[in-house]
Amino acid sequence: MALITRFLAALKRDEDGQGLAEYALILALIAIVAIIALIFLGNQVSGILSTIGQSV
Repeated sequence: MALITRFLAALKRDEDGQGLAEYALILALIAIVAIIALIFLGNQVSGILSTIGQSV
């Protein structure tokens, strides 16, 4: 019984998984924002890149 109690206490103190989950959520949010920005600004970026390519 003491072994189970120590194991459960160790799980409560272990916060590495929580930090990893927070980083994953932040990365997912950044990816979603980047995809939305590319959807709305894709044509403008494409036009700018083609203008640069033609001038070179």
